[in-house]
Amino acid sequence: MKFGRIGLAMLVATAFSVNIGSAAEKDPLAPRVPADQMAAAKAWKNPMKATPDNIAKGKEIFNGKGTCFTCHGNEGRGDGPAGAALDPTPRNFHNPKLKGKTDGEFAWVIKNGSPGTGMISYVPGVISEEEMALVILFERSLHDQP
Repeated sequence: MKFGRIGLAMLVATAFSVNIGSAAEKDPLAPRVPADQMAAAKAWKNPMKATPDNIAKGKEIFNGKGTCFTCHGNEGRGDGPAGAALDPTPRNFHNPKLKGKTDGEFAWVIKNGSPGTGMISYVPGVISEEEMALVILFERSLHDQP
């Protein structure tokens, strides 16, 4: 099923309990991948290289077709308009604690969603595997930015 940007943002915002004002990002170090799938997730290697061009492509997908910005904000700070209604709040990709997560863990969440959060599955319904890999490069580029 395909959704437009606004439709997807509305779906995400209404599919989970609204608790504006008291939401907080979940512990970035807590596992999102089920234990029985963690080894496979960690083994996944991003096929795209972290070049400035690929990171820019990832940002374009993040802020466009992928609709990630609706929850995570244009700069990946977890402050998007639909994210304000989610408890816990969306990931802030500027959080340096996320460096401890592998690209495979990021990919698993994008493919499968994250139970207990507003993160739904985006691959293959919204973006392709290659586009997911580019988005991960963009998200990774934010870990060292304040």
